[in-house]
This record gives sequence, structure tokens and C-alpha cells, in this order.
Amino acid sequence: MIPIRCISCGKVVSAFFDEYKKRVEDGENPKEVLDDLGISKYCCRRMLIAHVEVW
Repeated sequence: MIPIRCISCGKVVSAFFDEYKKRVEDGENPKEVLDDLGISKYCCRRMLIAHVEVW
């Protein structure tokens, strides 16, 4: 379960997770996907890149 907000800065990151996951699975570069989604802070990028689905 992806956290709703970034732990460090409080920006909402859960709204971007589904699109990020789909595009990376389709073979796009994670850096380019995050840039395209407008996620520029390293703390928010970490939240999406390091997330592991537990279910």
C-alpha cells in the first residue's frame, strides 16, 4: 500500500503511483517518467522508486 503523502515534505504521491508503475512496467525509464509527472524532489522520487507491494 503506497503512502498517501511523502514522509519528508508532505506532498501527495499516491496520485502518481498507478501511472508510474504502469509506465515503468511498459519499459519506460523511471527517471523520465518521474520528470514527466512533475515529481522533482528527491524525497518524493524515493517514495515511488523504493515502494514494494506487500499484498
